[in-house]
Amino acid sequence: MTFPAAVLFDMDGTLTDSEKVWSIALDQLAAHHGKTLSTPTREAMVGTNMSVSMAMFHSDLGLPLDGVRANVVWLETRMAELLKAGAPWQPGAQELLHAVRAAGFRTALVTATARELTDVLLDNTLGRENFDVSVCGDEVVNSKPDAEPYARAAELLGVDPRDCVAIEDSPTGMASAYAAGCRVLAVPSEVALDAPAGVVVIGSLMDADVELLRGLGG
Repeated sequence: MTFPAAVLFDMDGTLTDSEKVWSIALDQLAAHHGKTLSTPTREAMVGTNMSVSMAMFHSDLGLPLDGVRANVVWLETRMAELLKAGAPWQPGAQELLHAVRAAGFRTALVTATARELTDVLLDNTLGRENFDVSVCGDEVVNSKPDAEPYARAAELLGVDPRDCVAIEDSPTGMASAYAAGCRVLAVPSEVALDAPAGVVVIGSLMDADVELLRGLGG
C-alpha cells in the first residue's frame, strides 16, 4: 500500500489564516456588549467548536448563558460576511494541498467550524475540488479533541486512520488526530503545541512536501 492512504487537513489556522478573522469577529461581538475578550480565553478557543468557544466567551465576559444562541447567530452572520471576501492562505498551504492532489492522494477537510461557514471558505478560498470529503464541527457528536472527526473522515474515505496523515495547528486538533490513530504533522499557528511522542512538528507548511508526508509512514 502506498502511504499515506489519505491526507486529512484541518482548516482554520492550518490551511487558512482564518483564526485572525475569528478574532476580529469575536472582538467585535465583545465590543457589542461593551466588553473586551481576554487574550488567554481567545487562545484557549483555538481549535474548539462553537458551543465550547461560546461557553468560554460568556464566562470570560460575565454574560448570562441565556444569551448564547443570540450571540452565536450574531457571530456566524458576521463571520459569513467577513469570509465571503476569502481568507488568506497560510504560507505554503495552498502549494502543499495542490501537490498532494497532483500526487494522487485522497484528501479530507476536517474542521471544528460549522458546515455553513466551512462552505463559505470552500467556495471562496479553498476550492471544493481539492477535497474528496469534508467533516465539520456540527456533523459529529463529539468534536475535537475527540477522535470522532478524524475517524469519521477516514471512514468516509474508506481508509484506516492509521494509514493517514493529519495536518493540524491547534492542541485540540492535534489531540483529535492523534487519538484517531493518524500520523500527525503539527504546524503551530496561533498557540504553542506540546506535542506527544510520534508527532512531527514543523515551523511552516513551506517546509512540507509530499516526500515529507510519505516519510511519516516509516
